[in-house]
Amino acid sequence: MAVEFELKYRADPERLGALARRYPALSPIQMETAYFDTRQGDLSRRRWILRRRLENGRAVYTCKTPGEGGARGEWETHGQTLSQAIEALCNLGAPAELLTLTAPGVEPVCGARFTRLAGRIALEAAVVELALDQGELLGGGRSLPFCEVGVELKEGAREAAAAFGQALALAYGLEPEEKSKAQRALALAGR
Repeated sequence: MAVEFELKYRADPERLGALARRYPALSPIQMETAYFDTRQGDLSRRRWILRRRLENGRAVYTCKTPGEGGARGEWETHGQTLSQAIEALCNLGAPAELLTLTAPGVEPVCGARFTRLAGRIALEAAVVELALDQGELLGGGRSLPFCEVGVELKEGAREAAAAFGQALALAYGLEPEEKSKAQRALALAGR
């Protein structure tokens, strides 16, 4: 299984600006995300996420499953149609049940539009991706603005990534964000 370890923190535009000035090599990416589920909510009931994200117009499909302590299962594939992507995700190791659950069809239930400033940062015992996100969550005909900071482990020790995230939180007054963008957008959609 592919495992993602990521910490997220709530922020505001001023804190994101201060972090962008501190890390000027971060590159902008325009993101537009659609989260899919079955009509019966089979994926959200399992706390699985199936999304299509356009990153500067390029489609990336992702399946995520719950994990412990900031970690979760994650599989990604590029470019295909949604049905091709679901098969490719299962071939990469996503739960095979995803094929069965989605066979009757899925629909977009919520989403997000945002700008991400992102880049890799080499730490002593790890490499992390720092992501500064600002935009809006979409669901149920409503929108909710958000700003957040993400620290995702790319290689090395989880402890080093966690220490880096905690140091940023302390230095910039960031609060942990326990809910993913998908969870918050699903709540907007009433799911």
